[in-house]
Amino acid sequence: MRLNSDHMPKPASAPEGLPKKTFAIIFGVSLVTAMGNTGMISVLPAIGRSIGIPDPMVAAIFSLSALLWAFSSPWWARASDRHGRKPLMLIGLSGFMFSMIACALVVMAGLHHMATPMIIFICFLFARALFGLFGSASNPATQAYVAEHTPPELRTQSMSSLAGAFGLGAVIGPFLAPLFVLPFVGLAGPMLGFAAMAGVMLFIVWKLLPESQQMPVAPVRAEIAKDAAGGDAIKEKPMWRDPRVTPFLVYGFIVAVCQTAQAQTLGFLIIDKLGLDPMKAQGFIAIAMMFGAMAGLLAQWGIIRMFEMTPRQLLRWGVGVAALGNVIVALQPTYAAVVAGFAISSLGFGLARPGFTAGASLAVGMHEQARVAGAIAAVNGVNVVLAPFFVWLYERVAPAPFVLCGLLMVAMLIYALRNSQLKNADPQPATRADAAMATLEKSDEGGL
Repeated sequence: MRLNSDHMPKPASAPEGLPKKTFAIIFGVSLVTAMGNTGMISVLPAIGRSIGIPDPMVAAIFSLSALLWAFSSPWWARASDRHGRKPLMLIGLSGFMFSMIACALVVMAGLHHMATPMIIFICFLFARALFGLFGSASNPATQAYVAEHTPPELRTQSMSSLAGAFGLGAVIGPFLAPLFVLPFVGLAGPMLGFAAMAGVMLFIVWKLLPESQQMPVAPVRAEIAKDAAGGDAIKEKPMWRDPRVTPFLVYGFIVAVCQTAQAQTLGFLIIDKLGLDPMKAQGFIAIAMMFGAMAGLLAQWGIIRMFEMTPRQLLRWGVGVAALGNVIVALQPTYAAVVAGFAISSLGFGLARPGFTAGASLAVGMHEQARVAGAIAAVNGVNVVLAPFFVWLYERVAPAPFVLCGLLMVAMLIYALRNSQLKNADPQPATRADAAMATLEKSDEGGL
């Protein structure tokens, strides 16, 4: 039932759609972050080898940031419930911008041999950590903003559209990064360029984004229940322990691990396969990453919408296609085959990630969207900690990391076919939200 007063929030069962201008701004927040992160990933192999940082340590530069991202995302998600979505987006963009500037200064110091490679690595690690600590504020806020204005039957498409910002950023970032490699700043140029873009986006959000109307929080178990004597509220159960959400987080973590491992290893693979100087190989790395990103966009902006795919279908098809792509990269007969395999894998990941994001969002109520967004953001961040292992594995046996990722994707396909939460991850009409919640609560909590 819609309230008549223009000053009262609308009930969770009838959220309004986002105006195009508002969605464009939220899309821009994710786009700028994605451009910067993928642009940095594309130049990291060249940076590491130019400065003299060992390959696994180059991948480890993101590790501290990833841990901070994982621990801070749920906290930022709760803060967005208290203080609103817009302030958290401003904090996230500021953290991203200052982290990029700090990383650029560290890289310039390394390229000019102002310190040893180990000291540069440590400084780079902490400069990037600023993003994990503060940049993580924007992700739960953007996802919750979109979710609370989107009815359940449209949320898969809305989430895939928002996820498309990361796909588009992954296309543009590697393309722009070489253009910012200028004589004075060298390989630090891309980070300064992306920091400037974040500054522009920060101003746009501050001036033009309306604050999201807070949805009324419905009474839920373990959240506002009080004892008969009026005691304290029962503490919320962490999302990663919630049986409605846990299978999606497990699935999402493994998918994110494999996608990150492939992206972090790709640059070294191309440099070694072509036998080129790291700077000369930069263009080939950018081309491969762009093809992968375009395949992800094809999934999120084309295939999902064209076939109106449900989360259940995305969870299955995504990992199946990604497994095939990893096998092709593992065989790596030519540079063209590596690019094709990476693109096929990216197509699969582009299907799988909106599947688990939308599935987790649909598994909980509207009042829990920020919390589930924080859990998803944590999963998407902490997986980076394992990237150095895959690079180390690549140094020992080049095809091994891609074979391992292929096997993990097959395991996730079996998981998606057998786990009760994932098997039933179809969107429910808004009028059946309560029935859907009851079904999920009663279903099996186990995995395989």
